[in-house]
Amino acid sequence: MLDTYREVVTPEGVALHLPAAGPMPRALAWLIDFLVRGAVLMGMGMFLGAFGRGGMGFYAVAMFLVYWFYPVVFEAMWDGRTPGKRSLGLRVIAGNGAPVGWLAAFTRNLLRVVDMLPLAYATGLVSSLADPWGRRLGDMVAGTLVVHDARPRDPQPAAVDAALAPSIALRPYEQAALVAFAERAPRLSEARQAELADLAEPLTGARGTASVTRLYRMANWLLGRR
Repeated sequence: MLDTYREVVTPEGVALHLPAAGPMPRALAWLIDFLVRGAVLMGMGMFLGAFGRGGMGFYAVAMFLVYWFYPVVFEAMWDGRTPGKRSLGLRVIAGNGAPVGWLAAFTRNLLRVVDMLPLAYATGLVSSLADPWGRRLGDMVAGTLVVHDARPRDPQPAAVDAALAPSIALRPYEQAALVAFAERAPRLSEARQAELADLAEPLTGARGTASVTRLYRMANWLLGRR
């Protein structure tokens, strides 16, 4: 629940962990796209306005196309990313982890009409807050998911130089969670490691970097690295 990961198992039996995006980064991406569309329409309006009433007719058509097909075309042809989503490191994918297609992109954007009701995307906001993976109604109907793009980062070295016996007896699922943390944590930032390790303060008796180090050493002890 802390990470809002959605696990999808492929037909080949491979488990994919999809980091779902919440309402705030999605709203910021929408705002960027709104500004981009506004800039495009302003430029077209200045150009077509020089042609009088005929030009304004073309402008009305262009405004319709830009409003409705801007996100559809970008999501279907640019790997699920509009300029706003790309700048925020977001991507639209199918619920099974596959790339989003034309039909799904069109469906999720068509249903923005419902998500905008009664005003200011209130329905979409309530839906995304209630859904465990932050989906608005358009995503639910289209079977899509907005996720954070995995960004490469230098892994933090794990502390494998010592072992420490847990101060209390751990149940099997607790042992599994501790070992899983030690395996996954080197791929996380130091701040994220500390945030997760702080949840185990009753076990480690420490916080921050000290807690992370103790969890690594306890995992070593559980794995027999003594």
